[in-house]
Amino acid sequence: METVVVNTQENPANRIIREAIKYRKANLAKTKKFTADFYSRGLWRIANAPKQILGQKIGDFNGGLDSTRSGLIYLSETISKIAYQAPDNFQEKIIASKVSGNDNGFSLNSARESNISFYQNTIRLNSEIVSPIADYAFNYYEYTLEGVFFDDRGNLINKIEVQPKRKKDRVFSGYIYIIEDDWEIFGIDLTTTGEAVQIPPIENLIFKQNFTYSEKDKLWVRISQTLDFSFAFFGVSGNGRFTAVYSNYDFNPDFDKNHFTKEILSFSKAANEKDNLYWTGIRPVPLTDEELNDYIKKDSVQQVRTSQKYMDSIDRVTNRPSLLNPLLGYSYDNSFQDWKIDISAPLLGTHFNTIQGWNIGVETSFQKNKKDSRNTFWKLYATTNYGFSDDRLRGTFGYQQRFNNFSKAMLTITGGIKVQQFNASEPISPLINDITTTLFERNYMKVYERKFAEASYVEEIFNGFRVHGTLSYERRTPLFNNTDQVIIPYDDKAYTSNNPLLPENFIDAPFIEHTIVKVNVSTRINFGQEYLSYPDGKFNLGNDTYPTLFLAYEKGFGASEKNYNFDQIKARLLQSFATGNKGRFGYHIKAGYFFNANDISFIDYHHVNGNQTRIGTTSNYLNTFNLSPYYSNSTNTEYLEAHVEHDFKGWILGKFPLLNKLNWNLVLGAHVLSSPAIKPYTEYSIGIDNLGIGKFKLLRLDYVISNQHNKQEGAFIFGLKFLNLLD
Repeated sequence: METVVVNTQENPANRIIREAIKYRKANLAKTKKFTADFYSRGLWRIANAPKQILGQKIGDFNGGLDSTRSGLIYLSETISKIAYQAPDNFQEKIIASKVSGNDNGFSLNSARESNISFYQNTIRLNSEIVSPIADYAFNYYEYTLEGVFFDDRGNLINKIEVQPKRKKDRVFSGYIYIIEDDWEIFGIDLTTTGEAVQIPPIENLIFKQNFTYSEKDKLWVRISQTLDFSFAFFGVSGNGRFTAVYSNYDFNPDFDKNHFTKEILSFSKAANEKDNLYWTGIRPVPLTDEELNDYIKKDSVQQVRTSQKYMDSIDRVTNRPSLLNPLLGYSYDNSFQDWKIDISAPLLGTHFNTIQGWNIGVETSFQKNKKDSRNTFWKLYATTNYGFSDDRLRGTFGYQQRFNNFSKAMLTITGGIKVQQFNASEPISPLINDITTTLFERNYMKVYERKFAEASYVEEIFNGFRVHGTLSYERRTPLFNNTDQVIIPYDDKAYTSNNPLLPENFIDAPFIEHTIVKVNVSTRINFGQEYLSYPDGKFNLGNDTYPTLFLAYEKGFGASEKNYNFDQIKARLLQSFATGNKGRFGYHIKAGYFFNANDISFIDYHHVNGNQTRIGTTSNYLNTFNLSPYYSNSTNTEYLEAHVEHDFKGWILGKFPLLNKLNWNLVLGAHVLSSPAIKPYTEYSIGIDNLGIGKFKLLRLDYVISNQHNKQEGAFIFGLKFLNLLD
């Protein structure tokens, strides 16, 4: 037997890890391309689930929960053929798919998501988690040689304990097994946390990988992987496991230049029709008793629950009206025929502005879904809104139809009368405006009345190229304040007018009442867009490698005020991508040019998304100037605005003792606006994201400095990211 020498000059584990790091790239290159057979199994369990979460019934997950509200809620298996070529070409063809309780279902398990290599510097799990053998691993980990043993081929295997230097870093803990002399991975048993990946409901993620030596290819290959996870949120707790098994590797495939496309997953015909005999013969990992019983139970339950008699009986219970419906809304379902009537909550539709005063809005809709086809439907809807101060009832109607779930072709026809913000992007939400207006006498929302008829059509013409066209006829009428009602009056404050150009002018309107016809044609180009092809639809994936480009042409013509006719071309470019272990960088660039637009209506100007409330409601600020007034930087000439933001994801703050226990993220941002019609406007910000208590990390705090006309302003922006869920 070989002799292992331990001396006091160096931690022996460090020597082994240094060698593994030294050969990391070479070992990674050994599997730079291959084909293989792939088996996967995924399951989720829930324990002691409540009957409701935030007032919403969660049911029993198609019979998955027993009388104690515990059980399997998801179980599926796949058999696939996979192909890979470094750095990121991947292809999966699912031969067989099985979902417990759904004989027409297709598994969500993906071989690409399981293709995790610890030879990479980082492993992307929402955040970038540093590998124990990354080039810079010694900045993050401490190592202990816990023991050695020999495999059946006589190789010396080093069992090395991995511990983070700072527990709140984006790191793993556990064991990595390294083969002496080859310096390849023999096995993985590593754990990370929900805090590290910044998914609060997750408690732990445990990775296990097993490797074997291929005599044919003279390398160590991964043959199995399991990912165990546990979670807890809103009183719901549970766990699960995703199992992957690889076999029949070919590390010398002859890929031609057209082998890999942007379609990374597809299904063979009748993939979900394989019988139990097929699965028993091909399944490399036997079912547990729990899994076997789940298949038997849910197959029986499905036959009952898909019958019209059962569905109608359930609908009779869930459709029963309650005393709270007049406040919280009402839904009526016909599950068997798959149609639904919804009436929104009047309580959530109650708002305040200085034109309408307190106003109540309700939307009623009827939606009919196509049987056995996700997201294919037609829908009728209508909204009504009554303002108590202007004593005016307004309403809109609409028809919408999605024709398929592949090109996502959708037709929308709408019309009616509504109160609309001058900036159609609605930079100030009704909820925020309620607060700032009634409590602080700051009526930032500026609106006009829009009578309109509009038709739009959107479709993906080919992969990554989406076209959207809109034609509208509009009559626009200026509106004036009708109330000065407040909850908390201030002696030194007063409401401004509804004129965004002249806030102190309560007499003159910002535009002349007029009619106009508008055409807007736009394209969205997702360069390098990858997608999944399911039998019932195409599902596009985002990617870090390429940006998304928007191009648009807008024309206003036939206006009753001839000066209001105009043309505009505009473009947007945006992207967000990981920068290894150093966080995530994003940018958003907008540019536009107006033609024949010297005296157009203020409504048709380019309006930047300003913010005077000091409250942020989005997850990032790549489309907002947080200290800019809403309308003082609007323009009808050429313009350029750019936003950049870098979220360090703990790379900086995680290195400070004590501070790293808070799991905060440092965020830096810069924003600029340039146009001949206005002085250049700039903003710079430094912020802390991922603030909160326990699992509720929904807050952010930034300090922003703006500069325009050589005048600087600084203020804190309180990010309440959960507010966009309430609006």
